[in-house]
Amino acid sequence: MKETTVRDIMTRRVVAVREEATFKEMVAALHGYRISAFPVLDAADRVIGVVSEADLLVKEAGTAVGPRAWRPKERSKAIGVIAAEVMTTPAVTVAEDAPVAEAAALMRSRRVKRLPVVDGNGHLRGIVSRADVLIVFERPDGEIWDEVVKGVLLGEFGLRPEMFVVTVRSGVVTVTGSVDERADALSVLNAIRHLEGVVALRDRLSYPAA
Repeated sequence: MKETTVRDIMTRRVVAVREEATFKEMVAALHGYRISAFPVLDAADRVIGVVSEADLLVKEAGTAVGPRAWRPKERSKAIGVIAAEVMTTPAVTVAEDAPVAEAAALMRSRRVKRLPVVDGNGHLRGIVSRADVLIVFERPDGEIWDEVVKGVLLGEFGLRPEMFVVTVRSGVVTVTGSVDERADALSVLNAIRHLEGVVALRDRLSYPAA
């Protein structure tokens, strides 16, 4: 079955800064490249943190509220002058060979908009955004149909495709037909639901009452 990896969708040209980058250099990078965050690298090109607009805004906000209102983490960021002092660490990263679904789940659970992509040694290889992971939903309906019928029904479960009616419209899969057991129906539906590009699944399967 088709499984797109982070390597397939990531942006390879990444704006990053070294840990000794100055505050003004970071602000200039954000403004000049029209980005909202970037990875921070050590001397060996390993990702050690991420600097976002929010990290840098702590300094500006701090001048308004005063140091007594700062939380411990905010205080260290507010007085920081280089990337190593204001970055969020450890960085939330994803492996380049990870499935796109894993990257999406990580973004959701850690509440981040982008993930630096690293190799097995932690070296920066690219970056992936929320928009990137949604690319899998551009998969053509015909390709999804082929995988449902040939890959799942016939290939995985050995069912005769002619016993089912499968339609795919805008990523929404509708499956009509009958199976021998409720457990079989649930297994088939679960397999289809997790195919790449499936937006929703309409269950029209029937099976004998228990």
